[in-house]
Amino acid sequence: MLSFDPQNNTERENYKLLTGSIIPRPIAFVTSLAQDGTINAAPFSYFNVVSSNPPMLSVSIQRKDGQLKDTARNILENKQFVVHIVDEDNVEAINKTAATLPATESELDLTNFTLIDSETIDVSGVKEAKVRFECTLERAIELGDGESINTDLLIGKVVRFHVDEHIFESGRINQDKLKAVSRLAGSNYAKTGALFSLERPK
Repeated sequence: MLSFDPQNNTERENYKLLTGSIIPRPIAFVTSLAQDGTINAAPFSYFNVVSSNPPMLSVSIQRKDGQLKDTARNILENKQFVVHIVDEDNVEAINKTAATLPATESELDLTNFTLIDSETIDVSGVKEAKVRFECTLERAIELGDGESINTDLLIGKVVRFHVDEHIFESGRINQDKLKAVSRLAGSNYAKTGALFSLERPK
């Protein structure tokens, strides 16, 4: 068994150990609203459920050279955002939004996605996503190494669920119809593979 001290690793070495091991990771496609009205959009795989009562989720956004990314800055400023689930039908278009653009340009212009107004917040969502969550910022936590802030951990409270009626059956989301994809290491993604069930101990 190999043993690594993260203090002796570079950031990239730690990144590869984490992203190569913690797999698969769900992907949040996040839209946010800039002060000038630009809708910024980007995917993030440091993403998960935090709570169901109340419904909350987390998105962790790494800073670049210590600077806030557009999505994090927008969310911190207006306290609202929309999270969309990435699936087999939209993953290629969403991948285009990972491009680095000026804050005044919308990554959505690189796609054929259709914006749709949210019901409870001011940030628009993407109509083509099978699932989207309207969120308000519950808490923002700055994380770093003691010398600088490197990450913004954003916890959002879900204030509205939107689910495509074709994937919603008997009060549940049909995972086979959702066809969610997840992030692996490098340029690799995964589809939902073979399933197995285990009963929880009573």
